[in-house]
Amino acid sequence: MGAHDIENMEALEAIYGEPPAPSLDKEIDYIHPHYAAYIEAAPFAVLATVGPEGTDCTPRGDPAGDFVRVADEKTVLLPDRRGNNRADSLRNIVRDPRVSLLFLIPGIDVTMRINGRAVISIDPELLASFELHGKQPRTIVVVTADRVYFQCPKALVRSKLWSEAARVPRETLPSTGTMLKALAQEDFDGEAYDANYPAHMARTIY
Repeated sequence: MGAHDIENMEALEAIYGEPPAPSLDKEIDYIHPHYAAYIEAAPFAVLATVGPEGTDCTPRGDPAGDFVRVADEKTVLLPDRRGNNRADSLRNIVRDPRVSLLFLIPGIDVTMRINGRAVISIDPELLASFELHGKQPRTIVVVTADRVYFQCPKALVRSKLWSEAARVPRETLPSTGTMLKALAQEDFDGEAYDANYPAHMARTIY
């Protein structure tokens, strides 16, 4: 630990003090109908898990309405669509059920958060109910909510996340092929990878 690092709760609380009452009142142990409206309007979420190797955080997304479903006041259902088969989040859930979800809605600066526990389901009827573009998800992440609350908009306002002026031109950052070529242990054609990826995405997105 460094000389200026915070090492205990007393030191931390001396800086931040007590949280204001509304920041505590908004945290509940069920999904209020107002909270459900935000969750089901979100086309994008970040799923955080923890396992023996450490923590993991992964983006998830689908069109709103085909994405996260609020099953009841304690349960949300998250389809696991086709990916790269690393399955880091799923491997973690099998070994440690603790999860967190952060929901984002384009143009809306308020975000919604769920902390809870998850299991992975392959119930045939449940999988069929999430079919999209003729493809079913391979599994469903079933999350039981322990704590649910909304996040104030300051972070998104400061970052100007939804502002057109804040968009970063893609060409200003290394392409996926460029990064893979730099990290590959053998010859890798990064330019071909980038050129072929749009067609690959179209074939494999669902």
